[in-house]
Amino acid sequence: MDYMINIKAANTISDYKNIADIADVIWREHYIPIVGKPQIDYMLQKFQSASAIEKQVEDGFEYFTIYFEDTAVGYLSIKQEEKALFLSKIYVLSSHRGKKIGKAAMQFVENKAKTYQKERIRLTVNINNTNAIKAYEKLGFINVGPLVADIGNGFVMDDYQMVKEISS
Repeated sequence: MDYMINIKAANTISDYKNIADIADVIWREHYIPIVGKPQIDYMLQKFQSASAIEKQVEDGFEYFTIYFEDTAVGYLSIKQEEKALFLSKIYVLSSHRGKKIGKAAMQFVENKAKTYQKERIRLTVNINNTNAIKAYEKLGFINVGPLVADIGNGFVMDDYQMVKEISS
């Protein structure tokens, strides 16, 4: 069955608020068991509030809302680097997983990387997020090692960096 998946640029405060609402649902459901509620409360405020998203957009990040039929069900964020396209965020509501939305979103990201003439896509993923790691590997990403980042307030992001080479 083919569903209508649309990915639209987010560039208004209203778009950012919508993404912040989606992030709140996804992050609390998915990450509290992995890193705990205090870190998620902190990260949502610091990185995924509408004002934080607005600031990231000013700093060169592009945000997109993912729609399934006419419902916003996820979002993604990318940033151009010298030779890579950094996939900062890609999230889909659990109620809409298994509908090829993530795959369509990754194809969108790959097309952006080609449009921007980047050699690779780079992303980071929590080392305990085993399902996401497996999904990225299935899509051709290679785990190039751990990356620990201090995000303030006594919290760290304990991630793997994954890279996928893009054929032009």
